[in-house]
Amino acid sequence: MSENTAKRHMGLRASRALSNTLIHVLLVVMSVVWLIPFVCILLQSFRVESTWQVGYVIPQKWGFDNYVNLWNTDFPRWYMNTLITALVTAVLQTVIVLCMSYTLSRFRFKMRQPLMRFMLILGMFPGMLSMIILYRVLKDLGLTQANAVPGLILVYVASSGMGYYVSKGFFDTIPMSLDEAARVDGATRSQVLYKIILPLAKPIVIYTILTAFMGPWGDFVFARYISFGASAGKNVAVGLYDWLSKDQINKSYTLFCAGGVLVALPVTLLFLFLQKYYVEGVTGGAVKG
Repeated sequence: MSENTAKRHMGLRASRALSNTLIHVLLVVMSVVWLIPFVCILLQSFRVESTWQVGYVIPQKWGFDNYVNLWNTDFPRWYMNTLITALVTAVLQTVIVLCMSYTLSRFRFKMRQPLMRFMLILGMFPGMLSMIILYRVLKDLGLTQANAVPGLILVYVASSGMGYYVSKGFFDTIPMSLDEAARVDGATRSQVLYKIILPLAKPIVIYTILTAFMGPWGDFVFARYISFGASAGKNVAVGLYDWLSKDQINKSYTLFCAGGVLVALPVTLLFLFLQKYYVEGVTGGAVKG
């Protein structure tokens, strides 16, 4: 190897090392900035010397009083409402999305392409455009305020079939020859889906479940819109936000912080344990569609 070539290789390695160092420093800074609010909320949830906002972050007196006191409020009801809504929505929406994705991936029918385009274009419109009419329909059905939970489930599940594109892209990567071989052996379409396709599509199944669970779990705008004024129908986002009002923040701020930690905990654990499948589902579904 000539001297010039060696110098060039050393320069490339040095440039690559510098670039990687700068990228890692930038990512560390971004992570710190992103995590600061969550760390502050976590620390404030253990502060027991006062319940109002203060000018310092590290508590002067530590304890679990705020977590204990949460169970003497409406927080358990809000938490259960959110959990029921998220779990039911995750199950129903996952079934609908996977069936729709399998149908559009494996079947060829006359209006298939126009239907896919129509659902894709319709999904581009923000959901807020339909909030007023949805509220009127749910109110006529008696599914607002104290009965907001079934109303929220109905709305979350109703249009879930339009979220087919990521799952369909993943199904497209599974060879059609597997379906044909199973059909030759006498398997029905449903058996092909549940016994052959879904076991191979584990990442996209988990991705669909997580995204279906996350939507209702963190929803605030629509949940507040249809559950206003009735504590029995609120989810945790709406209930905790009400604790930040002018007449409650002085006595409920540390409770709000403790509730925020409990709300973030399930989602954080889900992503930590299922991160591998989540990433595989996203990347696999983006291959082609």
